Amino acid sequence: MSHTVLVVDDDPAVLDVLVGMLEDLGCNPISARSGPDALDRLEQNQDISILITDINMPGMDGHELAELAKRIRPELKMLQLSGREPRRGGLPMIRKPFSFEELADVMRRTTGTC
Repeated sequence: MSHTVLVVDDDPAVLDVLVGMLEDLGCNPISARSGPDALDRLEQNQDISILITDINMPGMDGHELAELAKRIRPELKMLQLSGREPRRGGLPMIRKPFSFEELADVMRRTTGTC
């Protein structure tokens, strides 16, 4: 079963790499470049079951996005990405840069999918 994953990062290069990795894992990734864009996509697409978001983004950061996304979709599984931000709120996090194998392992352990 393929899971629809919303991937949010303000860096288009990171977004492209992550989308490719998720496709290789058998997921159906949808990308967004900001928190507000991600919230719009969440409201429009009920198939999204996982949110992967960068923490350090301009405007709405990944922590704020996670809090708002949880209000919209309480059942949503979440994973945060960061190269330097501390983990907050108990959400699983993967440190940038990461390998395909690291992403696959974290996805299996934290979301049980892909």
